[in-house]
Amino acid sequence: MKKSVYFGLSLIMAFGLFSCKTTQNSYKQAYEKAVQNDVVKSEVSEPVVEAPVQPVQTVQTEDIASVPVREEKVTLVTGDNIKAYSVVCGSFSLKTNADGVRERLVSDGYPAVVVLNEAGRTYRVICDSFDSKEAAVKARNAFKAKYPDNRDFQAAWILYTK
Repeated sequence: MKKSVYFGLSLIMAFGLFSCKTTQNSYKQAYEKAVQNDVVKSEVSEPVVEAPVQPVQTVQTEDIASVPVREEKVTLVTGDNIKAYSVVCGSFSLKTNADGVRERLVSDGYPAVVVLNEAGRTYRVICDSFDSKEAAVKARNAFKAKYPDNRDFQAAWILYTK
C-alpha cells in the first residue's frame, strides 16, 4: 500500500514538473514574430518632418496707471539701498533662500537687494529699484522677458516704499 502511494505521488510530481516546461523553440517563435512586427511598422511609417519653430513676438502695451503697486514698510537687510519703486522677484520666509536668489541675480548683473517686510516677517528679493513707477514697470517687463521659463520670476511685482 505504501509503495503504491509513494509511486502515485512521485508520478504526480514528475508530471507537474515536466508538463508546463516551455521550450526554446517557443521563445524563438515569439521573438521572431515581434521582430517581424517591428520591421513591418518601420517600413510603413513615414519620416517625421518638423516645421521650424518661429518665436512668438508679442508687443505688450500696458497702461502704467493700471499696473498694481503694493505699498509696504520694509527695512534693508542685504545690499546697498532702494528707491521708491522696486521690482520684487521673490518672497521668502527664510533669509538664506532670499540670499541665494539675490546672489544669482547679482551674478546676472542686477543690483539685487534683500529687504524685510516688517508686517509679515517676509524677506523680499528686489532685483532693481527706481524713482518712477514707469521705469519700474518697464524694468519688470524686461526682467520677465529675460527669464521666460522661470515661473517664480514671472510673478514679479512692483513695490512702493515711502
